[in-house]
Amino acid sequence: MEQKTGKILIVDDNEDLLKAARIHLKRHFAQVDTEKNPEAIPTLMANEDYDVILLDMNFTKDVSSGSEGYYWLEKILEIDPSAVVVLITAYGDVQMAVRAIKAGATDFVLKPWENEKLLATIYSAMRLRETRDEVQNLKIKNQEINQALNERYSEIIGQSAAMQRIFQTIDRVAHTDANVLILGENGTGKELIARAIHRNSSRKHESFVSVDLGSITETLFESELFGHKKGAFTDAKEDRAGRFELANGGTLFLDEIGNLSMPLQAKLLTAIQNRRVSRVGSNKEIQIDIRLICATNMPLYEMVKENRFRQDLLYRINTIEIEVPPLRERFEDIPVLANHFLKHYSARYNKNISKISDAALTRMHKHTWPGNIRELQHAIERAVILSNGNVLQPEDFNLSPAPGKDDGHLNLDAYNLEEVEKLLIRKVLKKYNGNITQAASELGLTRSSLYRRLEKHGL
Repeated sequence: MEQKTGKILIVDDNEDLLKAARIHLKRHFAQVDTEKNPEAIPTLMANEDYDVILLDMNFTKDVSSGSEGYYWLEKILEIDPSAVVVLITAYGDVQMAVRAIKAGATDFVLKPWENEKLLATIYSAMRLRETRDEVQNLKIKNQEINQALNERYSEIIGQSAAMQRIFQTIDRVAHTDANVLILGENGTGKELIARAIHRNSSRKHESFVSVDLGSITETLFESELFGHKKGAFTDAKEDRAGRFELANGGTLFLDEIGNLSMPLQAKLLTAIQNRRVSRVGSNKEIQIDIRLICATNMPLYEMVKENRFRQDLLYRINTIEIEVPPLRERFEDIPVLANHFLKHYSARYNKNISKISDAALTRMHKHTWPGNIRELQHAIERAVILSNGNVLQPEDFNLSPAPGKDDGHLNLDAYNLEEVEKLLIRKVLKKYNGNITQAASELGLTRSSLYRRLEKHGL
């Protein structure tokens, strides 16, 4: 026999109706409570979480207007805004039904009712309750995920004067809704700063949605950012919300904005200006409320002069501009960052490594760090994994010698293909100030291929 589920509360001043309803509904639901006096509703709801509440619209004090029903409907929704209430009355009409639904009721039934119709109404109401609970659980999970992500990025590490200025800027702009543009090489922590702004803003309990514009193809741009309707194109199997919708109420972080083509820049500008988007395959406009943060490693101002980036879009996204210095310009932060990563990876890999030797730190200061903090992080992780001692030494790090005068040629001390590839990638990254798109083009690689090699070499 199928196990019964569902908790139902029926509130009506007709005792015969309550008995009949309870006898019928007990065969189908796990719990059916009845109550003649609506004054008991707050106590009943405090002691039990009901899936559906059947509420009479007309008690003895007020025979036919339904005002008592509206009053108690309002009270129920005050106690539990997600409550599912079905109003019942013998004097119902269309106008009363419409008013009840607008007031927050889920459905409306007339008495005397047909048992099967009553059952169908309650089952439908229960499904609505389940859906509301699922949405609430998803919202809670989303908040937990955002909290976990925020904890992951809770510390932007740096003691240098340049980083202190960035901290001060974050403090000043976080509580506004001003658009922010973050400039800096790859690996300098631009997303970290974007998350810090979000975490300290009034939108901190809403979503932080990050989009790597450099990885989105032209054909999928509108679908990814604005969403699409089912059947809008071949692979559109279902309705899908875009990143603008997902970030509604929160923060939208558009990384690698400098990689957008001019036509895509125009589409993005329209969405930002109008604060409305339309899903692909739909003419319906959706109002959006977002905090916009953009980032790039590309020289946008030069690109504007070369007609490769729209000046009006640049003005729109850089109300506040934050420039993140590369690691080679804030060497004083290297020991702090290195020790932070050492502590993290020593715990992660269960290694008893207490410190980094002075000689190793000196060697780090001589390295130019073209991959910035990301390269330093990978270097520490690799050293922790491979080290056999409890103090990291220079030989634990696979850092190339500090370059001499750049004469345009590769100075090779060995002919190991892995080392040659690593040295070449470093040189090209330095040439283009860490710009992945330009470096990949120079090397004859796709962006994704270059990213794989950067990961492989810990750059």
